[in-house]
Amino acid sequence: MNGTLPRLLAALTALVFLTACTTGTGGEAAPVQLRWYCCLGTGEQADQVKAQQAVVDEFNARNRDIKVKLEVVPYNSARDTLATQIASGNGPDIVGPVGVGGAAAFHGQWLDLGPFIKARGFDLRPYSEGAADLYRIGSVQEGLPFAIYPSTLYYKADLFEEAGLAEPPHKYGEKYRWPDGREAEWNYDTLRELALRLTVDKNGKDATQEGFDAGNIVQYGFEPARDDLRYQGSAFGAASLDSGDGKTVKIPEPWADAWRFFYDGMWKDRFVMTGQVFETDRFNGDGAAFFSGHVAMSVNFLWSTYGVAGAGPDWDLAAMPSHNGKTTSPTSADTFRILAGSKHPAEAFEFLSHLLGPASNKLLAAYGAMPARTADQDAFFTKLAAQFTNTVDWQVVKDSVRFADTPHSEAHTPKYNQTLAILGTYRSRWMTKGGLDMDAELSRLRAEIQKIWDR
Repeated sequence: MNGTLPRLLAALTALVFLTACTTGTGGEAAPVQLRWYCCLGTGEQADQVKAQQAVVDEFNARNRDIKVKLEVVPYNSARDTLATQIASGNGPDIVGPVGVGGAAAFHGQWLDLGPFIKARGFDLRPYSEGAADLYRIGSVQEGLPFAIYPSTLYYKADLFEEAGLAEPPHKYGEKYRWPDGREAEWNYDTLRELALRLTVDKNGKDATQEGFDAGNIVQYGFEPARDDLRYQGSAFGAASLDSGDGKTVKIPEPWADAWRFFYDGMWKDRFVMTGQVFETDRFNGDGAAFFSGHVAMSVNFLWSTYGVAGAGPDWDLAAMPSHNGKTTSPTSADTFRILAGSKHPAEAFEFLSHLLGPASNKLLAAYGAMPARTADQDAFFTKLAAQFTNTVDWQVVKDSVRFADTPHSEAHTPKYNQTLAILGTYRSRWMTKGGLDMDAELSRLRAEIQKIWDR
């Protein structure tokens, strides 16, 4: 379903939601059967399936009128399977956990939760500021906060000390102080200056010094998130390739600035490793260059803590730099959604409330995810901190939530999958080929995507 019909149905159903949820279906009637579909994101590991099934069993034991069945489909086939189910009119009721990108692949298929939130009096105050906006498309509230993974700046404190440099600011709004006492805005210009000084060749010279050997770099100053150009762009500012009419492609100015920064950092300034260097065993670091221990600073999501111990015992977190006076923390966000085609949206919202409420801590623990509910975050970070020997400033992560990218970098665009394929081609090209005219590259990129959108 798409358009206004699902919203009208949701509004009508919400009018009788409170009555339906309190009176039940009657002693003689069979309970409403709901299907919970997993896994467009995480959730397919054995311990996760066990935790999810326990949540279902607990809910079913306490509810006479609603019964839920968990349906686990491996991630690699989950998208195609769900598309087939929806097309055949046999879609599930609840889907998740699913991120913004996974949900965007089914744009127009999600129920507007707004009427149900209002009818139920669902309280959004316990969540981090800005968390609910991650799931809003225009006026439609497609989801509610559950698990969030803000971006921060990871850095190696020992490399800053070795270079005689102060560490990056941990608090948003603070300035960076240079050794001579000069203060500078904590932005990408300051980061670039730092990255040059923290890029070192085999002879110990940094990238600002005469005689620096760019062909024999042993330590790089900065590593951007390079797996998705949209995420890379949104670190400079939240935006979209859609100009707003659903038909016309634009290259957002912050994204163009970010991509030039990335390209020049590789091929001109040399403080970012090229694609060829990134693929080497010395620098790859199990898929994230910062994990290698040979990168001074890196931007990435919270979930990259899974391998960060490889960087050594002296890493910490700092605030995201700003660009043109605006700070953005690209934020990965998982939640559960209700399909617009659900035959039992009121009951599905009842179960959704259970997943986001009483069952949330059990599920978040199984997924290893940061709670969007602020009251649960200290316990999460206490447990996460126990995994490391060094002291980490986790408050930076909490503070980053209010700078989440809205619109989200993974939000829907026309010809979604084809657009991603084109972006991937250009990302690979920029990582492996120097001497390109980036203005011409951006013009060609826009034209290629527009050609796909026009079909």
